[in-house]
Amino acid sequence: MDLLPNLIGGQWRTPKVSGSSPVMNPSRGESLAAVPMSSAADVDEAVKEALKAFPDWRGTPPNERAQVMFRLKAMLEDEFEELAKGICREHGKTLIEARGDLRRGLEMVEYACGAPTLLMGESLENIARGIDCHTDRVPLGVVAGICPFNFPALVPMWMWPLALVCGNCFILKPSEKVPLTMQRIADLLKKAGLPDGVFSIVHGGREAVDALLEHPDVAAISFVGSTPVAEAVYQKGCLHGKRVQAAGGAKNFLVILPDADVEATATALKDSAFGCAGERCMAGSVAVAVGEAGERVLPALVDIIHSMKIGPTDVEDQPDMGALISAQHRDRVEELISLGESKGGKVLADGRNTAVAVAPDGYYVSPTVIDGIDYDNDLSTTEIFGPVLSVMRAKTLDEAIAAANRQSFGNGACVFTTSGKAAREFRHRVSAGMVGVNVGVPAPLAYFPFTGWNRSFFGDLHMQGREGVQFYTKQKTTTVRWFNFGEGDIWVK
Repeated sequence: MDLLPNLIGGQWRTPKVSGSSPVMNPSRGESLAAVPMSSAADVDEAVKEALKAFPDWRGTPPNERAQVMFRLKAMLEDEFEELAKGICREHGKTLIEARGDLRRGLEMVEYACGAPTLLMGESLENIARGIDCHTDRVPLGVVAGICPFNFPALVPMWMWPLALVCGNCFILKPSEKVPLTMQRIADLLKKAGLPDGVFSIVHGGREAVDALLEHPDVAAISFVGSTPVAEAVYQKGCLHGKRVQAAGGAKNFLVILPDADVEATATALKDSAFGCAGERCMAGSVAVAVGEAGERVLPALVDIIHSMKIGPTDVEDQPDMGALISAQHRDRVEELISLGESKGGKVLADGRNTAVAVAPDGYYVSPTVIDGIDYDNDLSTTEIFGPVLSVMRAKTLDEAIAAANRQSFGNGACVFTTSGKAAREFRHRVSAGMVGVNVGVPAPLAYFPFTGWNRSFFGDLHMQGREGVQFYTKQKTTTVRWFNFGEGDIWVK
């Protein structure tokens, strides 16, 4: 297998390490490449090169930084289909899902093109007699991003486009499971005119992450991953004096009221719970059927599931859902399904032991629905991160909201209803940062912040939107007063 190089100082450099991790094609269970387990010395080398590049990049006018993003956007559009197919190979997403992953990332590049406007400060003349005041947004310096496997394009692009146009130098530690997409995009960044050292890639695992968190010259950390790791990253980053935004896991509740449209709701549940094989922090995890809603909607959902095709995504004839990321994760998901069943859950659609004849070594779990889950069942609170929808029952909307608010996460929550009053009540009372009304995946576009709450996020400033700009900059306030005119000012009366 080819050992992937790091990108340091604008050059691809193969680190001298003894350990590596395979990059797999989940559809086939086949190796694509190997990721080096970079050392703290490799991280330090990347930071030093970034520090060298920072003064010139900071001094580059915002409109010129934005031009790099404009050129990159055009290149990404030209390479769009090949990049999407690459995501299919290294992740197992369907082509439609891979296109969505890349398109959402591209939207972040488009948003970053507005740097001259996004970076404008504020001013007020005559805050006192003869005294003016203004603020400027200035970059932090060298910042870093630590990314998960589930969105090879989007999640890294939540981070570096805004970080770069704000004038920072960025070091990316991609997931060791899906590093190939960002390798290709890094080459496009260089072709777009980004100076050497401004953007770096350092592959690796725990040692590389710890080195970034501890390095005194890394000013900020962006992280996406599970809640336990997000909390640890936040604590350690803050302990070392860094600004940190750390997005964690989720348990997103989908509340179905008896008046919900059956066909539209069943389709939305399918897309929410089983899109991207459930491997996303905005996936619907628990459906709460209120009153007779379960008897109306669940049969339609099970019918849809039975018609879904599961299989490899690196083919022309695309399936409805692909593989999970690894054999270990597949086994964990199947164990959780069995655990939920053993504690009283009724399996309406069983995805365990899925066999795909054309890809016998792939990592497959078919869409699964388990009814009769309550709070004594681990499936009501555990983030499964797979194609499993647990179903709880409630008599009223109040009871459903209480169930959603009882768990510790707070990424998303959705309600399906034709009642504006019920939707408004749900929106106001549910404890989640992103709410959907007849929308199964309420993930916002690039110009809105990704506002996870509770134990789904650690920090003060979220990713995306203006909060992203605020995270990657600090404000400098200047107060100005002139007492005497100079020799050249004799014409001023």
